[in-house]
Amino acid sequence: MDLIGNYEEKPFRKEQQNRALIVREGRLKPSIRALIEVDVTRAREIIHEKKNEGIDVSFTGWLAKCVAEAVSRHKKLNSYRQGRKKIVVFDDVDIAMPIEREFEGDYTVIGCILRRTNEKSVREITDEIRRTQSEKIDGDVRMLGKDYSKTKKRLLNIPTFLKKLALRYLRNNGLKKKKHLGTVGITSIGTAGKCPGWSFPLGGITSTVIGVGGITKKPGVIDDEIKIREYLHLTIIVDHDLVDGGPLARAVDTITNLMESAYGLRDVQNAPKNPAVS
Repeated sequence: MDLIGNYEEKPFRKEQQNRALIVREGRLKPSIRALIEVDVTRAREIIHEKKNEGIDVSFTGWLAKCVAEAVSRHKKLNSYRQGRKKIVVFDDVDIAMPIEREFEGDYTVIGCILRRTNEKSVREITDEIRRTQSEKIDGDVRMLGKDYSKTKKRLLNIPTFLKKLALRYLRNNGLKKKKHLGTVGITSIGTAGKCPGWSFPLGGITSTVIGVGGITKKPGVIDDEIKIREYLHLTIIVDHDLVDGGPLARAVDTITNLMESAYGLRDVQNAPKNPAVS
């Protein structure tokens, strides 16, 4: 009796190996987590209204704007260790997020960093995400070619033990870490399909990670009346070396208020036509 059955061997691709190294590095971070539900009913209504008007609004882009605004108000979430005795706190909120793309008949996850997200509008963030989703993929390293120099591409192909050393070097070098990895991570499984409930990222390599789960309909109290609302499940993870429970609670309160008030959505308009962008 064949106890194995039919199977197919596939290569453990280079970008999967790189991602595995980063996941292992993230496990070393002493993390605290907050699981929250955010009423996004009004925000989704406005996004739907905008789309009916022919205005493209990315839900993930809007979420990134709310997170960036909250983090810019609570900068402890936007900091890194710099050596043993210093912390660097940044003004720019650089959000790293994975974007799934189809390449050569297979799905691959592409890394994208939205720089200075706190200074951009929802419209600008949406446009940047859309450009990333359509940008040509570099077949050698399965990365987007625009932001990757020849040096960075070489680094992605160096032996594994050298990559481990590089990650160890970045561990307490906040300036280099921000330059190459951003300061806040957003990872979403809720956009890939129906996934009610929370997602639980392992910790991530950035100081703050937002895990985006699914959206569920459930009763909520609005103006002392029970109504059916749409709730987004978020997991917020921060580095406990840098952020204590109190600052995290205040940041969570800000994120919740921004999202439930549909922050930044009402003023979204179509961007002017740019002949350079197809």
